[in-house]
Amino acid sequence: MKKEMIAMILAGGQGTRLGKLTAHIAKPAVPFGGRYRIIDFAMSNCANSDIDNVGVITQYQPLSLNEHIGSGKAWGMEGRYGGATILQPYSSSKGTQFFAGTAHAIVQNIDYIDQLNPEYILILSGDHIYKMNYQKMLEFHKANNASLTVAVIPVPLEEASRFGIMNTDSDSRIIEFEEKPKEPKSNLASMGIYIFDWKKLRQLLLNDEQGEMEDFGKNVIPQYLINHENVFAYRFNGYWKDVGTIESLWEANMEFLEENHELNIRDREWRIFSNNINALPHFIGEHAKVKNAMISDGCIIEGNVNHSILSNNVTISEGATVNNSLIMGNVKIGKNVVIDYAIIGENAVISDNARVVGTQSNIAVIGYDEKIGGLN
Repeated sequence: MKKEMIAMILAGGQGTRLGKLTAHIAKPAVPFGGRYRIIDFAMSNCANSDIDNVGVITQYQPLSLNEHIGSGKAWGMEGRYGGATILQPYSSSKGTQFFAGTAHAIVQNIDYIDQLNPEYILILSGDHIYKMNYQKMLEFHKANNASLTVAVIPVPLEEASRFGIMNTDSDSRIIEFEEKPKEPKSNLASMGIYIFDWKKLRQLLLNDEQGEMEDFGKNVIPQYLINHENVFAYRFNGYWKDVGTIESLWEANMEFLEENHELNIRDREWRIFSNNINALPHFIGEHAKVKNAMISDGCIIEGNVNHSILSNNVTISEGATVNNSLIMGNVKIGKNVVIDYAIIGENAVISDNARVVGTQSNIAVIGYDEKIGGLN
């Protein structure tokens, strides 16, 4: 069955800047906001935009991500004519090839795309926090008769040198692309979200006999501009966060606590879906104090929690204090423990009287399954 547009989510990145948190899982699988994983936002945007065929391209430590995505049922994609498909490197008569770049990952999965025969292909990163209606972006793409549309977001000019910057004319046509320029000419940063006419992109990638078209930012977009293709910038003005560092991940979680946060997770018209486990209701003890916090199912709280997010099945013992922190699932925090400005990984154990204290500019991190204090 021919599809107008399918999505390909690039989820193979290692995310080395997240340190312990991506030592054994892919960056898009990192927990976020108590009930979610980072990739849930791209997946939910697809579901809410009526895109029901999604290829998720994995490579680095894919096990937990594969289990989380499954067939896409949690996002309503499972069915005869839709679904999520995990796409990993594979062996062929040409040998085994790991993905050398974002565009190379698409080349390696052309057979999957061809069987769906889409008119347009939406390329997404699996490691950003945002809500976007991709159908509106497609309408913009078609209205401009574009070959390629790149989603961009205005950033402070003093920060523009950290991004790929799109320079446009007054009609939003991209006339120049600069990767992390020292002296940026505009503040329109690429969000790593692209809509391509599939036939044209397919032809470019398959005619690349020298294997030069490995990356969209470094190779494909510049080649489109050289070829004088219609390349347009789609301006996005909502909330968007690249959570590629410990500090930005912590900051995005703390922003998630804000009552009037732009993401508005309580919006029933644009829900963020996830593949959650069933757990008992949370319990708050007689002497516990909880303020300005998100508490997920299965938590047992006997201590104090302030301005923090607790994921499923976290235990906070009597006398313990948790401030300004993200506590991932199944963590056990002992008596009289102090945690402040920290991210605690899944299944970690913080024994009685231990201290895990960072600062706003230097967040303390405890890895998955790590044990702090007591007898290790």
